[in-house]
Amino acid sequence: MAELTVTQIRSAIGGKPKQRGTLRALGLGRIGRSNTLPDRPEIRGMIARVPHLITVTEHGDES
Repeated sequence: MAELTVTQIRSAIGGKPKQRGTLRALGLGRIGRSNTLPDRPEIRGMIARVPHLITVTEHGDES
């Protein structure tokens, strides 16, 4: 299964509570933090809510 590496690049200060909650659900919380997540529709939906705060790197299936 493909994976996504999500890195927070901007602060959530001043953001809406839903955006802060989405970052927390993605496993982020501080600028520079990264998390590797499976490439699933639920994760893609969360990423679509906060594209201005994060960068996403895709890793293909290695097998």
